[in-house]
Amino acid sequence: MLWWSAVTMAVLLLAAWPFYIERRKPNVSVDDRFHADGAFAPLSQGVTYYRWFGPARGPVAVVVHGLNAPSDGMHAIAEGLGKLGYRVLVYDLYGRGLSDAPKGLQDRAFFLRQLTDLCEAHDLREDVTIVGYSMGGAIATAFAIANPYIIKRVILLASAGVRTNESRFSGFCRRVPVLGDWLHLMFGGARMSRHIPKKGSTSDMERVHRAQRRQLRRRGFLPALLSARRGILNEVQEQEHRRLGRKAIPIIAIWAQNDSVIPLRAIGLLAEWNRNARQEMVEDADHDLPYTHGAELTEALRDSLRD
Repeated sequence: MLWWSAVTMAVLLLAAWPFYIERRKPNVSVDDRFHADGAFAPLSQGVTYYRWFGPARGPVAVVVHGLNAPSDGMHAIAEGLGKLGYRVLVYDLYGRGLSDAPKGLQDRAFFLRQLTDLCEAHDLREDVTIVGYSMGGAIATAFAIANPYIIKRVILLASAGVRTNESRFSGFCRRVPVLGDWLHLMFGGARMSRHIPKKGSTSDMERVHRAQRRQLRRRGFLPALLSARRGILNEVQEQEHRRLGRKAIPIIAIWAQNDSVIPLRAIGLLAEWNRNARQEMVEDADHDLPYTHGAELTEALRDSLRD
């Protein structure tokens, strides 16, 4: 019976281990927030980090980042829009970067509440250009449908909500409760770490990779990723895009030629759902295009916005 007790204890320890490690991780440090270049807004769900780019006056663009790279990954596009005359607001979604990590399903309502709170805190009530990258594109699309009266245009960069490729590991974790949570906490961090390059070829890439590695050490980040996969990323937004087309809200969609996450089939689907959407493709770019091809993105946007 002793061996059975030992086996039972070992199984229980193994089952509890990733949840114990997650609880032992620190929250965002006061020191990190103190040295941040931006500012912090105490919103209804928690504290949100944000930063403004561009001139003090001009049309406003709000930029929403993707699933696992915080707003650091959007600095190049924010600076590019700033050079085009926009006042650009970027922020960290909950569970990422320097924002709090409140618990709860990260579905449409969760993300729209944060974005609505932030817009209200900055009194953004009209003529807002909403820019969304990857998962942020799904958030931007949902926000435009919920708030068409304040939206001037929607810019989607390799946007989710149309067609998304998913690894077998991520798909299993998303679909299977409890065991999926355990696997995600046990192995998800290591899988992500292997895909973060040790050294980036540009300063933008280096900054984003450092931010991604920091996130892996903080409490709430890995649960936030899985929660978003089960929430906002589980949506196919065909009806939303059809409605945006009927409302004649201008849509600019830019895709990456070598994107393994958002396949190029999304171009045809979006064209079918919204014939008025203007679409461009950045050649030789993959899913990381906001911080690998910032100049090309800015040029594509310059041409689209001029037209």
